[in-house]
Amino acid sequence: MSTRLIVAIILGGALLAALAFGVGYFAAPSESTPSTTSAEAGFARDMQVHHNQAVRMSFIVRENTEDREIATLAYDIATAQQQQAGQMFGWLEVWGLPQAASEPSMTWMSRPTLDGAGHDHGEGDTAHAPGELMPGLATAEQMAELESLTGVEAEAYYLELMIAHHEGGVEMAQAVLDRSDNRVVRQLASGLVAVQEKEIALMEELLAERR
Repeated sequence: MSTRLIVAIILGGALLAALAFGVGYFAAPSESTPSTTSAEAGFARDMQVHHNQAVRMSFIVRENTEDREIATLAYDIATAQQQQAGQMFGWLEVWGLPQAASEPSMTWMSRPTLDGAGHDHGEGDTAHAPGELMPGLATAEQMAELESLTGVEAEAYYLELMIAHHEGGVEMAQAVLDRSDNRVVRQLASGLVAVQEKEIALMEELLAERR
C-alpha cells in the first residue's frame, strides 16, 4: 500500500470520527445524563478502546495482503468502528464525563442488569472480572504476530483475531443492552450486534477458504 493511500485512509477515518462525534454530541442531550460509573459511560469508554484495536488490526492486514476481498472487509470494519468510536467519544463529552475511567475497565459489566439480576444474567452475558482483558481483545503478542505475517498467513490470522474480537464486541454490546434504557446507547449497541454477527459469519467462510 502506498504512503499516499495510507494517509488518505487515516484522514478519511479521522473525518468519519469527527462526524460521528457530532452525531454523538447532538444525539445524547435528548436522554437523561448517565453517571460516570454507569453502564453507559463504562461501555462508551471500553468500547472505544476495543474498536480502536480493530481499526489498527485492519490497517495492518491491508498493508500485508493483496487480496481485494480481505482489504475491502478490513476497510469496512475500520471505517465503521472509527465512526462508532467517534459517537461514543461524543456521548461522554456531552454528558460532561471524563474520557478516562476512575475504576478498572469492564467494572460496569459486573453490575446488575435492568431487572436487578446479577452480572451473569442474560443471553451471552458472562461474568467478567474488572480489570481483566476485554472480551475478544488481542494481546500485544498477537498484535506483533499479525504485523509479522504477509499474504494468506496474514489474512487467516487477521480473520481468526477479528472473529474473536467481534464475538467479544457482541458480548459487550449485549451486556449494555441488559443494563441501559438510554435510547442512543441501545440503538448503537443493537446495530453493533446485528452487523458484527453478520461479519462473523462472513469471516468464518473466508477463514475456511484459507485453511
